Amino acid sequence: MENEKKIIYSAMQPSGVPSLGNYLGALRNWKNLQNEYNCVYGIANMHALTVRQDPAALRKRTRDLVALFMALGIDHEKNILYVQSDVSAHAELAWILNCFTYMGELSRMTQFKDKSAKHADNINAGLFTYPVLMAGDILLYRADLVPVGEDQRQHLEISRDIAERFNNIYGDVFKVPDAYIAKVGARITGLQEPTKKMSKSESDNDNNVIFILDDLNLIANKIKRAVTDSEAEVRYDSINKPGVSNLLNIYSTIIGKTPEDSAVEFEGMGYGDFKKRVAEAVVEEIRPIQEKFKQISADKAFVDKVMKDGAEKAAYIANKTLRKVKKKVGYPN
Repeated sequence: MENEKKIIYSAMQPSGVPSLGNYLGALRNWKNLQNEYNCVYGIANMHALTVRQDPAALRKRTRDLVALFMALGIDHEKNILYVQSDVSAHAELAWILNCFTYMGELSRMTQFKDKSAKHADNINAGLFTYPVLMAGDILLYRADLVPVGEDQRQHLEISRDIAERFNNIYGDVFKVPDAYIAKVGARITGLQEPTKKMSKSESDNDNNVIFILDDLNLIANKIKRAVTDSEAEVRYDSINKPGVSNLLNIYSTIIGKTPEDSAVEFEGMGYGDFKKRVAEAVVEEIRPIQEKFKQISADKAFVDKVMKDGAEKAAYIANKTLRKVKKKVGYPN
């Protein structure tokens, strides 16, 4: 990796196919980041175990996410693209950092409270210490910046706190990461529940969420069924017109305009024609990604090689950090 560039770390769980919200809010920008930064992109399959998984399905989703990242334009040679469980340093560092993290800090994590409420029959220790493993992910690669949404800010803050606490005891061991605030991206909400984030876990209605591997006709139909309002006027007003504004957010993010500027295109247009135009824009954005994904995922040997090479590159950096940490805490050489 090029030394003069800052390092960005980001990872995604293979818990399902990413949604249009994931894509427009974050993933679409990952491709752009690789031109300016040294990027480390992880498939966080260790984190996924906090929820019971079907082993075969988890393996498939992990491989599919590697292929999908490449289909999105992420260069596996220019960046580090790897699977978390392939690098044992994550588990080793997580244990050490657990010993430098306080119960009170972890108990204040809002995501722990939220997930405990949703999975009341499986409130496991991994769910509680999840932020420590995440801190290890970031700190292993000496990341300068971490792209975060509002729901991940707490996790970055505790990563910073753990790094600073360790550094105060043992000297300058970890680089303390900062948040990366994306220049582009949008908060995409549900098509049927436009006041809530677009998330499968937030709704049982399949029409609420677009997944980027959905059939293209299904994507168009989901948009045509999107909730709007009774005014029959296309304008951007996220408070009073959340459904229409969400569709404008989707459209404007794809074409590279502001939602307000995009609304001018649709003056005097009925909601049916408006939705049709939004659907066309989304389908044409997603089509080449799906085609590339099918091509890449069909070549099993290639995906295997990308995962193997990524694990080797990731482990080289991660193990350097881990060796330094182990020496500081008093492990034998």
